[in-house]
Order: sequence, then C-alpha cells, then structure tokens
Amino acid sequence: MEIFYLVILGVLFILAISDLIVGVSNDAVNFLNSAVGSKATHFKTILAVAALGIIVGCTFSSGMMEVARKGIFHPEHFYFSELILLFLAVMVTDVILLDAFNTYGMPTSTTVSIVFELLGAAVAISIIKIYTSPNGLDLGEYINSGKALAIISGILLSVVIAFTAGILIQYLTRLLFSFDYSHRLKYFGSMWGGLAIASITYFLLIKGAKGASWMSDETIDWIVANTWAILSISFVAWTAILQLLTMFTKVDILKLIVLIGTFALSMAFAGNDLVNFIGVPLAGYNAYGIWVASGGVSPDSLLMDGLAGKVPTPTILLLFAGVIMTFTLWFSKKARSVVQTSLDLGRQYEGTERFTSYTVSRRLVRNFSKMSASISRALPAGFMKTMQKQFDERPFSEKQAHLGDDAPSFDLIRASVTLVVASILITIGTNLKLPLSTTYVTFMVFMGASLADGAWGRESAVYRVSGVLSVIGGWFFTALSAFVIAFILANIFYFGGIIAILVVLIIAIIVVYRSHRYHGERLEEQMAFEKGLEEEGMTKEQIIQLAGTNISKILNAIGVALDNSLEGLALEDIPKLKAAYAEFQEIHKRSQKIKRRANKAIDKVEDDHIEAAHLYILVADYLNEMTTNVSHIIKPNLDHVDNNHKPLTSVQVEELAAIQEQLKGQMEGTIQAFLHPESLNLTELQIEFDQYVKLIRSFRKNQIKRIKNHEIGTRNSVLYLNYLAEFRNLALFSNRMVKVLNELILNPEE
Repeated sequence: MEIFYLVILGVLFILAISDLIVGVSNDAVNFLNSAVGSKATHFKTILAVAALGIIVGCTFSSGMMEVARKGIFHPEHFYFSELILLFLAVMVTDVILLDAFNTYGMPTSTTVSIVFELLGAAVAISIIKIYTSPNGLDLGEYINSGKALAIISGILLSVVIAFTAGILIQYLTRLLFSFDYSHRLKYFGSMWGGLAIASITYFLLIKGAKGASWMSDETIDWIVANTWAILSISFVAWTAILQLLTMFTKVDILKLIVLIGTFALSMAFAGNDLVNFIGVPLAGYNAYGIWVASGGVSPDSLLMDGLAGKVPTPTILLLFAGVIMTFTLWFSKKARSVVQTSLDLGRQYEGTERFTSYTVSRRLVRNFSKMSASISRALPAGFMKTMQKQFDERPFSEKQAHLGDDAPSFDLIRASVTLVVASILITIGTNLKLPLSTTYVTFMVFMGASLADGAWGRESAVYRVSGVLSVIGGWFFTALSAFVIAFILANIFYFGGIIAILVVLIIAIIVVYRSHRYHGERLEEQMAFEKGLEEEGMTKEQIIQLAGTNISKILNAIGVALDNSLEGLALEDIPKLKAAYAEFQEIHKRSQKIKRRANKAIDKVEDDHIEAAHLYILVADYLNEMTTNVSHIIKPNLDHVDNNHKPLTSVQVEELAAIQEQLKGQMEGTIQAFLHPESLNLTELQIEFDQYVKLIRSFRKNQIKRIKNHEIGTRNSVLYLNYLAEFRNLALFSNRMVKVLNELILNPEE
C-alpha cells in the first residue's frame, strides 16, 4: 500500500513540473506584454529581467501554499486515501486544461483553474462520502464555500475595476504627454517616473512581504504601518535620481520604468501564482508525511487534521520551481503565442485581426461610437481641437514607418501605464484581501489602456472587442471546465482504482503530446508564411516565387478538400463531410490571410517591379475567390446529406469525379506556370481549359435530359448544377492567374 501512494506522490511531482511549464507559458503574458510590445529593449534582456523577478518571487510563495491545503475544502474531514486521489484529479486536469489554452494562444487564469479544480474534485469526494458513509456530513461542512464565492466575485471585480482604471489613467497620461512625448519628458518625466517607480516599489514590498519565507513578522508589520512614509520617501528619492539621470545621462526614463515594472509583475506572478502549480503536490507531500508519521494507520481511516495547520514550505523547493519556470520562460514557444494574442488585441495600428466580429461586438462598437459622437458635439470646439492634438497618432506612425519591422506595437507611455496601474491595483487588492487575479488585472488594464489610446479604431474595433470578449469568455469557461473535469476524474479515480488512474494518465500524455505537435506544426506553417515577407527589396522573381508558393499550397489543399467532400457525398458519410468542411475552413482562413497581408508584400517590392506587386494583389484576390467557390460546393454537400435528401446517382458521381480530376489538372498547370514560368505554354493551357468547359457543358446537357425525363428531383438538380457552376468558376480563376502572369510579367509588350 505504501508503494502505491509513493508512486502517486511521484506522479504528482512529475505533473507539477509539467504544470509549471504549461502554467508559465500561459501566465507569461501578464508580465511580458508591455515590455515586448513597446520593444523597451532586446527580447533576451526582457526575458532576463523577468527571469530574475521569477527567481526572487519564488521565495515569497511560502505563505500562499496554504490555499491548496485548506483554502477550498476542510482537510480535517477527509481521509488520506481520499485526499491523494483528489490531488491527483486536480493536477491531471490542470495540465490538460492549461496546455489546451496555450496551444490556441489564449491567456487564462491559473488561479481560477486551480481553485475550481480543487473545488470540483473536493465536491466529488464529498458527495461520495455523503452517500457512502453512515457518518457523512453536509456538503457545507466539507467545502469552504466562502472562498469559492470570493473567487467568483473576484472575476467580475477584476475585469470591471482593471478595465476602468486602465482607460482613465491612460487617458489622463496621454493628455499630459501626447504621442510626441520626448519634449515633455524633460519637464515632467522625472516626477512621473518617481510616482511610477514609488508605486512599483511599494508593490514589491507588499506582494513580497505577505508570503516571504525569510521575512519576519515584525518587518512585515513595520512595512504595513509605515505605508505613506515609504511611498513619500520613494517618490522623492526616485524623482531626484531620475532628474539627475535625465540631466547628465541618456537614460530613457520610460524604458527604466518598463523594466522595473516587468521585474515587479514577474516577481508577483511567481510569489502569487507558484501555488497554482506546486501547491497541490506539496500538499500531497505533506499529507504523505503525516500518514507515514502515523505509524501504519490505515489510509482509509486517517483524517488529515495536520493539513489544517500552518506547514512551512522549504525554500529550496521554491527555488527549484523558480529555475524550471525560468527555463520555460526562456524556451517556450507557446508562451510567445499567448503573448502575441495579447499584443494583437492591443497594438496601436490595425492589421491582420485574429478574431472575427460578433453581433455583440458590432452592437457595442456602434453604440459607443454614437455616444462618443454625441459627447464630441456637446463639447466646445476649441476643447475638442486641443484634445485631438494630444491624441494625434502621427508621431507614432512616423516612427513606425521609419523603424519598419523593428517598430513597436505601442509606445513606452502606454507600456509604463499598464505596468504601474496593474501594480497599484494588485497592491490594493492584496491590502484589502480581495481575490484579484493577476491575469485578469494585467490583461484588462492593458485592454483599457489600448481603448483609451485610440488603438481600437474603426478599422479594428469590432475585432478587438470580439477578441476581448473571447478571452473573458475563456476565463469563465476555465472555471466551468476545471470544475467539471476535476469532478469527473475524481469519481473515476475513486471508483476505478489503479486501472482507471493508469488509463487516464496515458490519455493525458497523448492529449498533451498531440497538442504540442499541433502547435509546432501550426507555428512552422506560420513561420513559413512570414518568411516570404521578410526580405527587403523583393525582386520580380522573388514575388513570383512567393505567389507560386501560395498558389501551390492553396490549390493542392483545395484538391484534397474537394476529393474528400465528393467521396463523403457519394457515400452519404456525414463525419467525412464534416471533416472535409472543417479542413476547408483552415484553407479559407489562409487565403484570407494572404489577401490581408498582400500590402506587406507590396511594401517589399522594388519600385521598378511594380507590375510584380500588381500580379501578387491579383493572385491573392483570385485565391480568396476560389476558396469562396469551394465553400459553395463543400457546405451544400454537407447540408444535402445532413438533411437526408436523396443521394446523387452513380452516373452523376462519376461525371463529377471526371470533371474534378480535370480541374485538378488545370490547377496543377497553374502551379507549374508560377513555379517554372520559363516553361509556360499558354496555348496548351488554353486548349485544356476550352476542353474542360466543353465537358462541363456536355454534363450540364445530360442533367437537363435527366430533369426532362423526371429521373431526378429538385434538390438533386440544384446540387448538381451548382457543382458544375462552381467547377467552372474555379477553372476560370485558375486560368486567369496564368493569364495575368503572362500579361503583367512574361509578355507585357503584347
């Protein structure tokens, strides 16, 4: 029996390491987005500062570990055998859930996930005890319901307060400094920096003092009692230091604030959120120690009273966890994906928007635009002119144009405001014992500051609002899914025993492995897509090659999607049709991305190769049109079978297969024309196209005869004729790409 629990304990610590990796990958957005988005310094320097903050913050985590032991449930009412299964269910759920969010680049709260996992697993075990034990207590005796309700209220509180504060402070700060802030920094920069760094300093002390494993109670009490004195002295001292630096050196005050703020938030993350990753395994370790010390008492009869008291966490374990977190921060590609999501939602300029618009977001933007216009009309014209001058983005846009690919997503003013406001709010929440999530506070401050800065313009507002709503919805989904999955796993482990535990662990390993592979493939595809747009001064040959690469990937993918869809239609195989439709959606997104990013490709084209830019624009447009045509084939196929309409006849399927095979030949000719333009035979391609059109006409006549002979019904006829029409359109656009290649590049004189 002891071997069994020792193995479970080992599994918990292995899961803890995995949880540290996936957790840091998600929470990195909290402390990296401001410095990375503003490009305060080199990326490796930012990582080094954040890593140092993590190492320091880990030593402040000792007091936070109590949450996992007794914050959500009352351990004195649970037996050792029950708690160890509860902890195992929590850790397996956490690793799977956070890894899923990381794979899709969505930031979420590790605090909320661990709390609701503990709650779900504890409720499961409690219900089992209530219905299987003659001495079972009420559910309220087992669960610390007050803590759970506080966390739920903290979600709403964090979102509203942080977003509002971010809007207000950023708006006032921009009024003071404007986008052309270099001149005003000479006069107000030291005072602004002094206030910012004083706030961050106090934040460091408050967040660190609460759980430091090496700080005495007397020191903590002294810090709390002398709050205003510490703030005042820090403000004066930092103002003086920054003024001297401004006068006698070239130190950028804003960069200094951003780096100090990054250190502070990364330290707070490690100090506050480390419990989310290793708190549960450490609680299991403590429980195991209590059981071993009991001298052989049955694990099914030993209550865990010892976990209800204060159990110190060895500093060496905290530092070991900090080292793992640091390595993860440095090497994790998923962490950068999550950070990129946040930056896409907050960048100052519009571009390729990741999220599509929702009805809710469109209505919100429309209503707020009307309200803003009404307020603007009510205010004096002179005042509005002054305001518009302060929010004139041209200095930032000019800087971006000058820097090119090295341009920041937003300026240092907004980065410093985000870090300072987030630090202040988290400090206030800590002092008032409010359950504010660092993820929620930092993200919503960042979004509020973006809105106040005019980053959500008319070209991007609906997409940014949709993105924010998606992220917030993901937070609530985290709570729900964490509770449900942990609840289910706790039941499985309790009733299934060793076999169930092994099966679930194997499934978890497979799920995490597949998500890593999926993320890696998606990242490689994205890098390959971006690689073609990196080089400056692209020549005519390079732009043709880039167009050919895009054509090859899209047209080959279209051919596969059409084959799968026709096969599913012929066999009336709904799963295959749904799979074909899902695969096609990715193709369609890629074609849309190519069209949206066409401007970036044009910027790289040399001035004397303007026709190549014209070609690329047309190719991007035609590819997007072709994917739209394909959607008019694949979706009706799925609907036809899903609605249980009569299938196509075998003759019709054969005709469509014959046309489809010729279409793939047409598209292959287009691909080869772009990849090897020197061997283009336009006459031969035109002859093949004419034969293809004749074949479609002959099959259309066959269908008309079938209609006249009443061999087929209306639904059949609509589907088949639609197929022929879209096939013709696909071939037309494919042929047109070759023609524009010839007219614009190969033989423009003709």
